[in-house]
Amino acid sequence: MVNVSIARRYARALLDVATEAGRADAVSEQLTSFSSAVGQNRELADVLFNPAYTREQRARVVESLLKALGQVEPVLANSMRLLVDRNRLGYLPDIARLYRDMVDAQAGRVRGHVTSAVPLAADTLQSLAGTLKQLTQRNVVLESRVDPSVLGGVAAQVGSTLYDGTLRTQLEQLRRELKQR
Repeated sequence: MVNVSIARRYARALLDVATEAGRADAVSEQLTSFSSAVGQNRELADVLFNPAYTREQRARVVESLLKALGQVEPVLANSMRLLVDRNRLGYLPDIARLYRDMVDAQAGRVRGHVTSAVPLAADTLQSLAGTLKQLTQRNVVLESRVDPSVLGGVAAQVGSTLYDGTLRTQLEQLRRELKQR
């Protein structure tokens, strides 16, 4: 099991340096992209996380990834090199997640998920984000999901709070009420 406190220390240090440079959001996007690229490619993850490969081999792979991402923030490139040097690449997914959460908290944002039966239009998502902003008193960044079992309506989860306006839930509630009579 990965020690989250180690990942938190790296994420905090990266946030401090990125905030000082005024590039916290840009670093967050690039770190998420880097972590996603590693997570989606089994061979790449094997090279980066497997101790059978030398530090030099992992460093070359990280440098190639940084070049492939294009214009990478210097603070992120240096942090990735540090993770290679300290054999801490195994913490990368947790560092990326914790860093994103810290950047969001610093910016007064919260992330949420919206589930609907059909894909939602961009203006509908924006309107829903505005409504959720009024409810939570924080800027809400929504990720949309499609689940045909919802039947209709939407369910929005922001943090640990679920706002469920789905037809399926309403039918279940009606069924329970009729059963009690």
